[in-house]
Amino acid sequence: MADVPAEFVRAHTRPARPSLVPEVTLLVADDVVALWEAMEQGQVDPGSDPPFWAAAWPGGQALARYVLDHPDVVAGRTVLDLGAGSGLVAVAAALAGAARVVASDVDPYAQTAVVVNAEENGVGPFTVAGDVLDADPDPELEVVLAGDVCYDREMTARVLPYLGRAWLGGASVFLGDPGRAYVPREGLVSVAEYEVPDVEGPPARRTTVWRLP
Repeated sequence: MADVPAEFVRAHTRPARPSLVPEVTLLVADDVVALWEAMEQGQVDPGSDPPFWAAAWPGGQALARYVLDHPDVVAGRTVLDLGAGSGLVAVAAALAGAARVVASDVDPYAQTAVVVNAEENGVGPFTVAGDVLDADPDPELEVVLAGDVCYDREMTARVLPYLGRAWLGGASVFLGDPGRAYVPREGLVSVAEYEVPDVEGPPARRTTVWRLP
């Protein structure tokens, strides 16, 4: 699959500061429909997924806020932002002092957005990866941050085993969850809760940062 030009991401977004994470500048889209139409006319097949990378979702905002408020979680460590989307969590981890940041997303547009948003915030470069869920986690990973990755049954069935393998390998694992039905409560510890303005639906979502114990 062809690479997405950084110019495309910059041309169809504007810089904004997420309400819960004003320390970070994030390129977002005001008109998602227009952005999706532009993607369909581009050189890279957008597939069937909307441009999730062009918004600051509550799960990501909560994780980003948490690591900025608790930099000891990531400082000096190798961190994976799983389902990175815009790269908001990856940027926050870098700002909090992570030694190395890996950002994983299956969407080639998201992969470019991660690079662009890192540049916007003067951090990086990050290691950008595609789908990692079917592989064993990198043994060098020390922290896994996953923002709102359990949004449907199929994805949850792939994500949870990966997070479990990372945890068994010694990584600290954190999950940003805006109340998804597929997130199991058993075996998770709540470390923070936030009211996060949503990009869809109700004005705010009660969003929890869960940790595997």
